[in-house]
Amino acid sequence: MTTQSNVSLRAGLVRAALTVGLLTQAQPAVAAANWRIDPARTHIAFAVDAVGYPRTRGQFRQFTGRISVDFEHPDRSSVSFHVRSQSVDVGSASFDDYLRSDAFLNSTRFPSIDFVSNSVAKVDDHTVRVTGELTLLGVTRPLSVDVAVQREGGGRLAFLAKTNVDRLAFGMNSGFPLVSRDVELVISSAAVEL
Repeated sequence: MTTQSNVSLRAGLVRAALTVGLLTQAQPAVAAANWRIDPARTHIAFAVDAVGYPRTRGQFRQFTGRISVDFEHPDRSSVSFHVRSQSVDVGSASFDDYLRSDAFLNSTRFPSIDFVSNSVAKVDDHTVRVTGELTLLGVTRPLSVDVAVQREGGGRLAFLAKTNVDRLAFGMNSGFPLVSRDVELVISSAAVEL
């Protein structure tokens, strides 16, 4: 090999190495930011209909949650939410106790209602579709929820999610068909960046 071809080969290798180095640094990975659910600004409400009775409305008062949000790549985002079933509140102590019993939530045996996402997809500039698994009464089923997301000042995000849950799919059969199989669920929340 001549000296000129040897120099040309080395120069080509150096250019290639520099190009690879620049390309790997030109697209830095943006990590998802972690957020904590703000309990003071979170409301987990439900409503269920029954024949001959007014619509029952209630809420869960104790929960934890974490959200990881990557605004550039929503598919890298994740959600986990854990609700204490014992915290159910419909405004009547005796009815709350009935809902906590094994007829409905069986809070002694199943103290937690859990949702863990396995995918997040952008629907539009203000909405994502969160798909994951809901565990209720020890039964896990897939659940997809469209979530409206709004950035607020001060490192906060606001969320609004609405969905229906088929309670029969989780083995919660008490009262059916007089008590509807569909439970309307509305979660409004705010999260604070960690």
